[in-house]
Amino acid sequence: MTTTTPVMSPVPTKERRLSRAERRAVAAKTKLTSPAASAIAIVIAVLWTVPTLGLLVTSFRPELDIRRSGWWTAFTDPQFTVDNYNEVLYGGTNFASLFVNSLVITLPAVIIPITLALLAAYAFAWVKFRGRNVLFVAVFALQVVPIQVTLIPLLTLYVDTGLNGSFWTIWLSHSIFALPLAVFLLHNFMKEIPASLVEAARMDGAGHVKIFFQVLLPLLTPAIAAFSVFQFLWVWNDLLVALTFAGGAPDVAPLTVRLAEMVGTRGSDWYLLAAGAFVSIVLPLAVFLGLQRYFVRGLLAGSVKG
Repeated sequence: MTTTTPVMSPVPTKERRLSRAERRAVAAKTKLTSPAASAIAIVIAVLWTVPTLGLLVTSFRPELDIRRSGWWTAFTDPQFTVDNYNEVLYGGTNFASLFVNSLVITLPAVIIPITLALLAAYAFAWVKFRGRNVLFVAVFALQVVPIQVTLIPLLTLYVDTGLNGSFWTIWLSHSIFALPLAVFLLHNFMKEIPASLVEAARMDGAGHVKIFFQVLLPLLTPAIAAFSVFQFLWVWNDLLVALTFAGGAPDVAPLTVRLAEMVGTRGSDWYLLAAGAFVSIVLPLAVFLGLQRYFVRGLLAGSVKG
């Protein structure tokens, strides 16, 4: 009696690579969801939240209590007031107008680099032209240039053109600093989109404009949201660029300038710092929570292929 041994067909190398990648992804997910990882995450969350809780409690404490004791004593002797917020919002700190200035600075400084980076990323990803790879590497290399190195040359240029002390200098500066990273991230995300989608659109007679707006742009929502959150937080919390190019003038200064004055040698109302800081983080916190779903998708997009 003879037995036949079934012939095993060789598994393609690409399938073996995908299988190993999937196994590594499952192993990484298991490690991240293990009890030890969960415990570490809880400890980090507590350590991160305690200072914020102290800031919130301090913002509602009377001035004398803030000067005499720490915020933790509020639990044994609870005395709270909203006078700090009234002073910050409606008193002499001028926080209301500075809040509007920060909003006016941040929104264009987020929209401008994203718009330009989307167009540049599409060109680098799907438009073939001579020197494309060299130019992309040059744009990517601009990320290593420190911001501090560019401050004096840019300020000199703005003074010569008469733009210094205006919102335009801050918008242009933040856009310049954000473009290399934005182009790099959006380009990598676009390259993860299957080329068959673009080829199918071209077979239907679609040009670059139609492919960009109707095929690619709807798929780029997570990446756009992820970079928008990063850029929004960066610009909203920025002090160096705004103070350098706007000069700290009240009509163009953001919230961070006033917060710095509260703790500096020129300010004597440092007890209002907690209330002012909490006012300044309300909008970034709302933006992050509102875009959190897209933010996480944007960070994880393209990390695992299946």
